Amino acid sequence: MPSYKAPLKEYRFLMKDVLEIERYSNLPGFADASIDLIEQVLEEGAKFCEGVLAPLNKSGDEHGCTRHADGSVTTPPGFKDAYKQLVEAGWPALSSDPAYGGQGMPHIVALAWSEMVASANMAFGMYPGLSHGAYAAIHQHGSDAQKNMYLPKLVTGEWTGTMNLTEPHCGTDLGLLRTKAVPQANGTYRISGQKIFISAGEHDLASNIIHLVIARIEGAPAGTKGISLFIVPKFLVNADGSLGARNGVVCGKIEEKMGIHGNATCVLNYDDATGYLIGQENKGLMAMFTMMNVARLGVGLQGLSQSEVAYQNGLAYAKDRLQMRSLTGAKNPDGPADPIIVHPDIRRMLMDAKSFNEGARAFAFWTALYGDLLHASPDEKVREKAGDYMALMTPVIKSYLTDRGYAVATNCQQIFGGHGYIEEWGMSQFVRDARIAMIYEGANGIQALDLVGRKLGANGGRAIFAFFNELDDFAHQNEDDAELKEFVDAVKGAKAQLQDGTMWLMQNGMTDFDNAGAASHDYLNLFGITALTYMWALQAKAALAAKKNGGAGDPYYDTKLVTGRYFLARTLPDASAHLVKLKSGAEPVMALAAEAF
Repeated sequence: MPSYKAPLKEYRFLMKDVLEIERYSNLPGFADASIDLIEQVLEEGAKFCEGVLAPLNKSGDEHGCTRHADGSVTTPPGFKDAYKQLVEAGWPALSSDPAYGGQGMPHIVALAWSEMVASANMAFGMYPGLSHGAYAAIHQHGSDAQKNMYLPKLVTGEWTGTMNLTEPHCGTDLGLLRTKAVPQANGTYRISGQKIFISAGEHDLASNIIHLVIARIEGAPAGTKGISLFIVPKFLVNADGSLGARNGVVCGKIEEKMGIHGNATCVLNYDDATGYLIGQENKGLMAMFTMMNVARLGVGLQGLSQSEVAYQNGLAYAKDRLQMRSLTGAKNPDGPADPIIVHPDIRRMLMDAKSFNEGARAFAFWTALYGDLLHASPDEKVREKAGDYMALMTPVIKSYLTDRGYAVATNCQQIFGGHGYIEEWGMSQFVRDARIAMIYEGANGIQALDLVGRKLGANGGRAIFAFFNELDDFAHQNEDDAELKEFVDAVKGAKAQLQDGTMWLMQNGMTDFDNAGAASHDYLNLFGITALTYMWALQAKAALAAKKNGGAGDPYYDTKLVTGRYFLARTLPDASAHLVKLKSGAEPVMALAAEAF
């Protein structure tokens, strides 16, 4: 049976030593969130994830969800009780607005909690996870009446939320949507159409589900300029907050998926359902992007979460499984063979996993901190930089973390040999669950196009040049630190390559858009490697400082440095290959005529 242990020491190291979040104790949310309090909160969260959610992961995968004749859906055994415990403990409210019943803790704390949930049980975590996206969209774009009606119960978890974009004929190209909205005399709309791939679209965990649905109002412009966003609750809500009649939305089918079987991914049929417009007519896509950006960061974290839990189980197996002798002599002379962790190729896969996980986690937390500063800082320039970074880093986190997370999960499955291919060991589930993260919330190729097509050039390239300046500042400030030299040099080298690739895109991408498209995948990977190189430099600096400040006897810090050096030696060189490939342009990619394939 697979197991999971929350990486609590990693969380404390990142928040206290690397990001030094206590510097922000004068800001809303941070003022009442000391490191010790955060640690206590996450320790309790770890108990819930390890003791309640993780044991349900495999059984949830095996049982899946069941749709009944009336369209209702039953979640796997144990999910409903686990969700009840989740709500009673107040976990959905962790970082939400206190004005609507939230606890108001920094988002970075909620990020750590979300990683634990997704590692323990990714399918379960999608039920409350999508609710937070619905909360964010209504919180930012809804009217005061809508906020007061829906947010308190979304915050507590009494109700859950969904995001309804995809239709059978349109996925990424939302301008093709056909779901229609017909205005009514009372200010509501009648929503009709079909949505597919709707995660948590129907279930038995909560008393109501608040669907956020994009649709086209009759007479609206074609394409994305005519998209509006609507709140369509499963049950209509009376003025006093009580539940009224069942709305005209029903689950027509549960999708049969490769993974995340414990989550009800539904086809939803809307038949004159009552909907309520959020914001302005034909401005729905902007409002929906609020929810999508929250979701994209969460999906990036799912890539990390499956990588982490796969690594933990691969490591345990490598220490226990006896096969052959070490190339340099027996390491277990009293046994019939050595544990496979002594073999260099097994070490390679484990070190790839460990160095990715710790670098990726630092990247996600670093970005989440900017998300907190975007909302909490009184300094306009800080908020501007934070907003720029959130926009720039979101496609990188979503794509790079899910691509690499899936690769790590498959490598850790490989460590098990034939047992990894057998369902009872659980490694197959981590691989299958991780695979969806590369696809939904905008497939990774779309994320790469978004990065090079929208994010790089926004505001005259302000965000990317701010990032370059930050890397330069770090190198300059630490250039005389002999112990940190290899990390400083790595940051300089990675930055130079990313800058080279950026300049190439600016010079060649606008003259031939196919150049930008062909280079986008490699550019995003180059960006991801550069970002993780910087994260490893920050962690190395913090580890060296901790050793000098009383931590010299703790092997954690030496382990951190060794792991970082592995990343520099074995992953950073891939940046050069990505740069060469992106600069080859569109010609080798597009040269073969379509009919010649």
